[in-house]
Amino acid sequence: MREEILKKLGQRIDRRSFLRGSGLAAAAAIGVAATSSLTAFAQQQTPQQQQQQQDKKDDKKDDKKDAKKDDPGSDDPTRETKIDANGREYRSCPQCGYNMYREGRTWTCENCGYSYVE
Repeated sequence: MREEILKKLGQRIDRRSFLRGSGLAAAAAIGVAATSSLTAFAQQQTPQQQQQQQDKKDDKKDDKKDAKKDDPGSDDPTRETKIDANGREYRSCPQCGYNMYREGRTWTCENCGYSYVE
């Protein structure tokens, strides 16, 4: 074991291994320098900018709530559930107009295969 260690230490460094090690060291140094410079140039947001971003997020939330209230799908005749002759619930397919039946949470058309999850 000791002889193997001494043999490893005594090996001469050839040109290829020297260049490989030097290249890796140079790449690591450049990577560290680039990373540190990016963090140094990062801007801190002012409280005014933070407030503007928060206002934009609130506006988007309000728009989503308004869209749900004004949902045109609530008056949609294809969303109206009916009962067929066998006592099963069905709806009209928005694609082909045929009957859609519920399978779990999914409504699937018998004719064209159109489906959606409720």
